[in-house]
Amino acid sequence: MGKKIKKEVEPPPKDVFDPLTIESKKAATVVLMLNSPEEEILAKACEAIYRFALKGEENKATLLELGAVEPLTKLLTHEDKIVRRNATMIFGILASNNDVKKLLRELDVMNSVIAQLAPEEEVVIHEFATLCLANMSAEYTSKVQIFEHGGLEPLIRLLSSPDPDVKKNSIECIYNLVQDFQCRTTLQELNAIPSILDLLKSEYPIIQLLALKTLGVITNDKESRAMLRDNQGLDPLIKILETKELNDLHIEVLSVIANCLEDMDTMVLIQQTGGLKKLLTFAENSTIPDIQKNAAKAITKAAYDPENRKLFHELEVEKCLVTLLGSENDGTKIAASQAISAMCENSGSKDFFNNQGIPQLIQLLKSDNDEVREAAALALANLTTCHPANANAAAEADGIDSLINMLSSKRDGAVANAATVLTNMAMQEPLRVSIQSHNIMHAIVSPLRSANTVVQSKAALMVAATVCDVEARTELKNAGGLEPLVELLHSKNDEVRRHASWAVMVCASDELMATELSRLRALDILEDINLSVSRKNKFSEAAYNKLLNNNLPLKYSQTGCLSSCNIISDGFYDCGRINRGTKLLSLKELSLQEPNDQRAILLINSKYDVSPPLSMEDKSSDIGYGRSISSSSSLRRASKEKTRKSSYHFSAGVGSPTEEKSEPTSGRNTILSRSATKEKGARKGRGKKEEEKVKEEEEVLSVPKITGEGSPDKEWCPPSDPDFCLYVYEVTKTILPITNMKEQIEALAKYVAERMGGHIPKEKLHEFSWELHISELKFQLKSNVIPIGQIKKGIFYHRALLFKALADKIGIGCTLVRGEYGRAWNEVKLMDRSRKGVIGCLPPPETYIVDLMFHPGELMKLRSKEADLYRFL
Repeated sequence: MGKKIKKEVEPPPKDVFDPLTIESKKAATVVLMLNSPEEEILAKACEAIYRFALKGEENKATLLELGAVEPLTKLLTHEDKIVRRNATMIFGILASNNDVKKLLRELDVMNSVIAQLAPEEEVVIHEFATLCLANMSAEYTSKVQIFEHGGLEPLIRLLSSPDPDVKKNSIECIYNLVQDFQCRTTLQELNAIPSILDLLKSEYPIIQLLALKTLGVITNDKESRAMLRDNQGLDPLIKILETKELNDLHIEVLSVIANCLEDMDTMVLIQQTGGLKKLLTFAENSTIPDIQKNAAKAITKAAYDPENRKLFHELEVEKCLVTLLGSENDGTKIAASQAISAMCENSGSKDFFNNQGIPQLIQLLKSDNDEVREAAALALANLTTCHPANANAAAEADGIDSLINMLSSKRDGAVANAATVLTNMAMQEPLRVSIQSHNIMHAIVSPLRSANTVVQSKAALMVAATVCDVEARTELKNAGGLEPLVELLHSKNDEVRRHASWAVMVCASDELMATELSRLRALDILEDINLSVSRKNKFSEAAYNKLLNNNLPLKYSQTGCLSSCNIISDGFYDCGRINRGTKLLSLKELSLQEPNDQRAILLINSKYDVSPPLSMEDKSSDIGYGRSISSSSSLRRASKEKTRKSSYHFSAGVGSPTEEKSEPTSGRNTILSRSATKEKGARKGRGKKEEEKVKEEEEVLSVPKITGEGSPDKEWCPPSDPDFCLYVYEVTKTILPITNMKEQIEALAKYVAERMGGHIPKEKLHEFSWELHISELKFQLKSNVIPIGQIKKGIFYHRALLFKALADKIGIGCTLVRGEYGRAWNEVKLMDRSRKGVIGCLPPPETYIVDLMFHPGELMKLRSKEADLYRFL
């Protein structure tokens, strides 16, 4: 045998790199390996990075700093399955880091991650891809990216995965996505509800919880509720409630049921299957506060529907809610109070809470928790609205003090609700008096100054309801409540402006308060509001008119008209027409001005300090000349008694002067002798006691102050007018006793004309030198203010004013209207009984113009040729 020859080993090709085994201990080195073209190295590098990232948040941040994220995103689409799997696992872990999420959004890797959800991919890839999406979907921009790249459909498919981790991650991501309405709509189109309902059967509580949370969101939509009902989704929900071992899921189940109860068909279905009764029993008997709270919330949501309220009432839900009010948990008390508020729309429920519920709610007003107090006040507000019995029950439960204390709460809702309850109570006079006795006017000032429009509105409405008498209005004024109330008229909120106008209108019911409101510029503000088409309202117009009716000088100056209900009292003055927005100077300011060539100011003042010469038949009278006696309303009543059998009389439409305006005792004075009073008493068959009563009334009225001359220590008083006092005395004595109203008017017209220069032929009107006479009076008095009685030569507007003033003194209703170029006239309404109207009815009264110039005493029908010639040039 020949010798064996050793075979020589062929050397490796020169262009092949010898294998190298490296053990790296630095993450930076491994990150560099992510750029390797070798699949094995990539797989091992990814595996090492995955283990490193699992160790904590600091390592995730380190990998981000080392630049590992960008090369890893490229590996998500690698051809090698192992490399792709390992890269997906890394992103599942890294995506919980906020900085990593931000970078991933910028790199737009969502499409690559969603591609890993394909059915052919391994379960491990599904697990970590869904984990990555679940972490990313917590942020809005990522939600949009997932939705736009079609991620919702594969996620729904993976709800049926055999792997529980895939199910958990998928439902978590879906829960985050359905917070957006568009995603919820797509979810309905993809019919996801059956798959979500299947998750309720899972043995893993976290999966069940996430499924319930998702159902709680999507059932806010009516279509989803219908789909849930159609898929028999209510049965598993009720079963969970009946299972004590699943009590940690009960709160979420109640949230879903609460949404379902908003749907009437679902409500009926639950009731028919006995689920509704079970729900109420469950809520009432549960010892877990959050469960009770959510049950009450479910009732609240459902009770917004009238049919649902009816069903709840039939199941006596009120008893359950009253029980929940007694809970020790504040959240449950709040939810129960809110449910009662919703159930108040049902009249039967409202009646039930009259005996049970209101006392408990009053007790909650004393809670230390502001939210509890606010919710209880809301329930009381709804219970007492349009329900006097409940308002009484709240007062009987000693709720007034607590409600008034709440007006100083820091929570606007609590203040608004308390104000509403007090307003509802104040609708009844006994309760209003009780509220006023608890110092309400001082408490109301703070809400009026609130910056919240709801509080402002409710506070203004409360003012309107509580200041119905002089004492209350005075107390509000003294408490400083008028200033913020007037300020609310500037509000841009329609309801605030409307309620503030209402309150101002009520406050302006007496003359002193109206004067104060005018001083605070309420009249100017209301005038400005009424000039605006968008801002004015019925209450602003009514408030403006009410203020004007208590400030007749301003009303006549601005509107040029005083109705029969506007009774001229002492201190009235006519300074001519002024434009709206122009300030009207007070009588004192006008009196202190130097005489000028402007129009004279005409003053009405029947107060005087000297007794008149009495006739022999009147010497027994103890009524002094100028002393204030019986009001015009009593004279009007006497006049009406006399005219019952006359052919002409005043229409009932004229009304009493006291219907719209209260009369101070110093105003509308009339001089009337006792003999005249006795004669009237004899005609009416008045007894001795009634005469004594009249005498007592006359004696208690005060004698007017004497106008001081040049004494700086004495209070300023308007100039006296003895001639006008004499006019009042004479017309009371001679014209008042006339029984026929038409004859009364004619007699008064002739009297006025005689005192103002007699009748004047039309053709000689220009020769009537009244201007010189007025100028001489201004010079003599050293003032622009001239008492009406001192004018002996007067034309249209002098005579019309005197006629109105005297007519008001003796109870003749008439209107004073200002025309152009010095014209003014009086309108009266008379009805002719001899005319036949509709069977059983009298014809409507006719309006006449009273001639005081050309043919004094003549009555001309309104709009007749003669009347128009009298009124216009």
